Amino acid sequence: MKKAAAILLSALLCFNWYGYRLVTDYLQYQADLQLEVRLDNNDYDESQLIELRIPLHLPYHNDWNYYERYDGEIEFKGIHYKYVKRKIERGDLVLLCLPDNAKQRIQSAKEAFFKLVNDLQQDTTGKTTNPGKSSVQKNFFSDYHQEKNNWTIPALQTGSAEYNDTKFYFLSAVNKLKPEQPPECL
Repeated sequence: MKKAAAILLSALLCFNWYGYRLVTDYLQYQADLQLEVRLDNNDYDESQLIELRIPLHLPYHNDWNYYERYDGEIEFKGIHYKYVKRKIERGDLVLLCLPDNAKQRIQSAKEAFFKLVNDLQQDTTGKTTNPGKSSVQKNFFSDYHQEKNNWTIPALQTGSAEYNDTKFYFLSAVNKLKPEQPPECL
């Protein structure tokens, strides 16, 4: 019985660490496959397409008369978009994108589950559950007493210490290099 309980708790711990990530990654992969199939079959609403224009700085390029199917994705302001079509027009790369709602829902569920499992909920009412504990911690960690030490060194206050160097130092002429003939190589 103890072995079964240990195995069950270990499996629960492993799922807590890695399992939900694997499950959400698998669900995102399946949602991406389904969306790719829909895009390949042109099974989407044209009115939901969003146009992105990116300037191209290429010296020689030709404008395209038609869009071509293109795969890719981008996240902008927290919203996932999937590239549908692209073309080059008047020096710009024109991308038509479709919002990826399924990926957005899975990502938000993943973040909510992570917050729930790791106890990261935010208190929306603004009240704390145990105000006495937080105030004690606040006072304990926020108080800082800075000591003001007025240390003085008496020798520096008198001003009697002066430094005078009246010695002159000359370089001897013995150390000067004189041009000589280089040694012979054997």
